[in-house]
Amino acid sequence: MTTIILLILLGVIVALIVYLVVIFNGLVRLKHNIDRAWSNIDVLLKQRYDELPKLVRVCEGYMQHERAVLENVTRARAQLDNAGSGGEVIEANNAISQALRSLFAVVENYPDLKADQAFRQLQSRVSQLEDQIADRRELYNNSVNLFNIRIEQFPDVFVANMMKLVPRQLWQIEPEHRKDVNIEFNMA
Repeated sequence: MTTIILLILLGVIVALIVYLVVIFNGLVRLKHNIDRAWSNIDVLLKQRYDELPKLVRVCEGYMQHERAVLENVTRARAQLDNAGSGGEVIEANNAISQALRSLFAVVENYPDLKADQAFRQLQSRVSQLEDQIADRRELYNNSVNLFNIRIEQFPDVFVANMMKLVPRQLWQIEPEHRKDVNIEFNMA
């Protein structure tokens, strides 16, 4: 009789250990998925970052009266250089996206620039990168959301606390970047 009780108790302990290992491995997988998603965003952000000086150089010759728009792109790129934390990187990249929207809107008044082969290629490349970045941000936010839910759910919360896991920050844009872009043209 005591043998049966010991076997049942041993079975319960083994099942509990297996269950905790499954929870632990699931949380580790989610944590690394977030890191991978962030790295994938970084790759695209670096590609966009490298394209911006080329885009500004092509536009400079045509857009003599739109210095502020070009300076906003350059300033946003410099802000990314100085970004340290994840939140600062997010803010800097949101500023770049906003500056690019303004630049592409202003370009509409420069038919010679719009017809320029180098500009069209760079605009297409940057637009593709923006689309890919948006897709990766969505994947990143999905990964963060799953992770944050898991570390707060019962019984995962106990394993998450032992692992010292804390909620991750979703990628969000600044409230001022939700506003419409005001564009004025100074026609000389």
